[in-house]
Amino acid sequence: MATHNPEDLPIDPVHTNREHPGEAIDDSRNWPGYGLVLLGIATMGMTLVAAGYGFAGWATLGAILCVTFFVVGASIVLAEHAHVKHVEGRRLTSQLGH
Repeated sequence: MATHNPEDLPIDPVHTNREHPGEAIDDSRNWPGYGLVLLGIATMGMTLVAAGYGFAGWATLGAILCVTFFVVGASIVLAEHAHVKHVEGRRLTSQLGH
């Protein structure tokens, strides 16, 4: 992602109430994290089905994979958002907008 001066960005402060509108789509480094979260949701569904049918081994394996997908996916997204904030010279906890 290219480094931009915040004053040069075409953001309308009257109609934009978020700090980085479209960051989720524009920054492709988040996409693996989103994919892992979606994979975690799919794994959760399969785990619930396996548990419902009494396959304890598959349910345990699915639960472990589900938690792993969620944690790794969320960590990737958070790390990239922290990187974007760092490039701007801000802390992760400093919020504008929402």
